[in-house]
Order: sequence, then structure tokens, then C-alpha cells
Amino acid sequence: MLQSALRHGLIGLLLTTPALAAPTAEQRGKAFARANCANCHAIDRVSRSPREGAPPLRNLHRRYPIETLGEALAEGIYTGHADMPAFELSPDQIHDLLSYLKTLE
Repeated sequence: MLQSALRHGLIGLLLTTPALAAPTAEQRGKAFARANCANCHAIDRVSRSPREGAPPLRNLHRRYPIETLGEALAEGIYTGHADMPAFELSPDQIHDLLSYLKTLE
């Protein structure tokens, strides 16, 4: 009986462990995009960008190879319009955001 209870407890623990695992790079990248980009850009596969003229993130790979965006993100993204904030991301943030962008291709 004790052995059966332990077995069931272990099985329950194993089933809940993935939910407790650390977020993946893609999940962290999506969270970054949600916090920093979603006010203007669509950050998913289907939505329209809230700001007219702001390209959906899912289309960035059509303009630029995603792998090449890392350097621009490290140096800082500055655009020709004042509404877009300047970004300089850490190496970890770059990895996470690029990992998420790759899922949108």
C-alpha cells in the first residue's frame, strides 16, 4: 500500500515537472516581444499590428534573415521615426528574441 502511494506520488510529480520547468528561449523571447513590441507590432502569426505601418514580427524574415538581426539588436535598433524606442539588448535577450522570431517564419 505504501509502495503504491509512493508510485502514484512519483508519477504525479513527474507529470507536473514540465509545468514547473524554466521557460524556454522561445517563451522568454515572446514575453520580451509582448512587453516591448506588442504596442505597435503584431507579435503572433495572425493578428494585425495595432499601429498602422508597423510590420508584424512574423514578416521580419521576409525583409531580413533572422540570424543577421542579432548584430543590429546588440548595437541598438534606431529607426527613422520618433515613436519607436531605441533598443539595446543583452546577448541573452537577443538569443531569446531571435529564437522566438524563428518560430514565426
